[in-house]
Amino acid sequence: MRFKQLLQRLDKAGTALESAMLVSMLTAMMLVAVGQIVMREAFGTGFGWADELVRLMVLWLALIGSIAACRENRHIRIDALSHVLPDIAVKIIRILVDVFAALVCAIIAVQAWRYLQIEIEYEDTVLVDTPAWIAHAILPAAFALMSYRFTVASLSQAGNFLFAAKSEAEE
Repeated sequence: MRFKQLLQRLDKAGTALESAMLVSMLTAMMLVAVGQIVMREAFGTGFGWADELVRLMVLWLALIGSIAACRENRHIRIDALSHVLPDIAVKIIRILVDVFAALVCAIIAVQAWRYLQIEIEYEDTVLVDTPAWIAHAILPAAFALMSYRFTVASLSQAGNFLFAAKSEAEE
């Protein structure tokens, strides 16, 4: 029971952190973009690194948003067959799709980690002189977290499916 409470607290803390990161990242991105527009229009100048920073912020915002969407089970899902298939088939398909999504995200996380190692080795930089691996570290982290979320969702759905089938068989 304590383990379940710990997981719930960690989930709550993760939710708060994700929300705070989304809000702060969106706010900062808007400030930089609007500031750059004002500086270009009003003063005829701007920061050379601002456009690249906005692009990196969009990347981070999209990936953090994807993690949050996986947490809330609100990611993009093609749902054409659920209206014509029986409920049991829909449940099984959703479990299989979540397992597949977990595997794909895990593979992408591993490959993004390998890419990050190459960036570290070649000492690539972004913005003015920031190591590129710092800016791109969100890639393996985000896909690993999405893989985790899909794994938890599939295990939860499978558990609910099995326990529901077991309780129906006992009745």
